[in-house]
Amino acid sequence: MVRVAACQTLCIDGDLEGNLKRIEYATEQAAAQKSKLTCFPETALLGWVNPQAHKLADSIPGPMYQRVADLARKYKIMISIGLAEKDGKKLYDSVVLIDKDGSLLLKHRKINTIRHLMKPPYTRGKKEDIDAVDTKIGRVGMLICADTFKEDLIKAARAKKPDLLIVPYGWAAQKEEWPGHLESLIKTVTKTARLAGCPVVGTDLVGTITNGPWTGYTYGGGSVVTDRKGKVLAVLRDRDTDFQMVNIPIGRK
Repeated sequence: MVRVAACQTLCIDGDLEGNLKRIEYATEQAAAQKSKLTCFPETALLGWVNPQAHKLADSIPGPMYQRVADLARKYKIMISIGLAEKDGKKLYDSVVLIDKDGSLLLKHRKINTIRHLMKPPYTRGKKEDIDAVDTKIGRVGMLICADTFKEDLIKAARAKKPDLLIVPYGWAAQKEEWPGHLESLIKTVTKTARLAGCPVVGTDLVGTITNGPWTGYTYGGGSVVTDRKGKVLAVLRDRDTDFQMVNIPIGRK
């Protein structure tokens, strides 16, 4: 059993300092409640559909990564968080797992990017780069949001034999589609757990898309944590920031 903090934070496009401050508040709270791992949403520092990321993002490791790694060291806690990653001229939608000493344990680049939402779009990651890493809490794998729409990507993650799968989300829809869109997130996460054969922490953003064809779409929260059979262990608040500690039975089918 591992104690994990699911942190559903507000993300304002381009508000790096404000987003970081909200992430620190949640990290401090998680550490105070003896969490072993704190999980944050997709592109939690700059926002998901944010063309500014082409100019603001940096490498991993890099300055933005280092700001989060400093929090891991300060509060002595593992952190998973979605970051925009710049590699040369390419921009990736990535997620990192940071150890409590600030070191990089694992990085995953989103493969199933929705390319028409942003110009230039995110560069796709590679299926063959899907991996998992052994940690003090067990073997951990990662995917990102729409990666879990593709069964072959989930099965590729399963092949790495994770005890826990972390999936940050930017689950967005038009305002009138909530709370129904939350039900589809629950179904997606539970299906992912069953296919991956391990527990899943799916942490969603709160906020609004401010650029591109989905301008005005809402990230509705409703983060989901399941066990390895897809049984729901926690659902965070609908369309609000939230923080929940969840004791997760780690292991595989």
